[in-house]
Parts: sequence; structure tokens; C-alpha cells
Amino acid sequence: MRRLGAHPQSAFVGIGCRRHNAGASAQSNGPRGNLMSEPLIVAFDVDDTLIVPACATGLPTDTPNYATIAIYRWFQDQGHVMVIWSGCGKDYAKQWAGKLGLIADYYRDKHSSMLKPDIAFDDSDIDLGVVNVKVKRINNSIVRYPDRVG
Repeated sequence: MRRLGAHPQSAFVGIGCRRHNAGASAQSNGPRGNLMSEPLIVAFDVDDTLIVPACATGLPTDTPNYATIAIYRWFQDQGHVMVIWSGCGKDYAKQWAGKLGLIADYYRDKHSSMLKPDIAFDDSDIDLGVVNVKVKRINNSIVRYPDRVG
């Protein structure tokens, strides 16, 4: 596990990024100027972000969202702190990570986590991170959870 500075908005001790740490020095990277020298916390939702539910594709099983998984792997390859979370809970997030061959630093229940990641990828219009990236749903006219519609 990486040793990182403290992140004041995080429920995790030892996670952080340079812009949240007082007194952290910036590193110059030539003509591009100062770049972040410490990892970001990057969170990905499961349903309609890392996977496309079967109800949206008409297939018998859920399908990996390969484009989003490639983005996940890019952030991970850069050394960032990776979080996979889901509104269906921590165990669900961990189960799908295993099926997709992804390893995260943390698995969380999206709605009960005190974590405010630097970047959050999700299919919903909700404020989860400092920067929120909305992942386009496939076949958005299909109701994903009919039991939640009143």
C-alpha cells in the first residue's frame, strides 16, 4: 500500500493529494508548469459506469463497459488511489471488481461513505467528488430499478 499524506475530507487516514496538503511543494515539469506530485483519489461507480446492466443491452448478463474500464486502468497505472463503490454496497462493489479483474485500494458503499474523491466517475447527476465525470448511460430510456420507481 502506498504511503500518502492526510486528506482532510476523507474518512481514510493516510490518503491525500498535494492540493489538500498545506505546505506541499509543487514540482516543475518543464514548459507545462507545476503538476501534481501526489496521487489523486479517483472513484468509479459500478452499475452503468463499470458495467452495463443486462436490462440496457437486452443481453442475458451484465456487460463490462470496456471504455470506462480502460480509463480506470489508466488512472491506476498513473499511481492514483483507486476506489470502486456502489449504491448497492461495498460487497457488491468488491464482487464486481473481481469479476472485471480490477483491483482497488478501497471498496465502499457510495451513499454511506464519508469520502469526497478528487474525481468521481458515475452515470448519475450527483455531486460525489471535487470533479464529477458523468458516464453516458447506454439505452437510457430503460428503467434500471423498477422497484425504486414510485
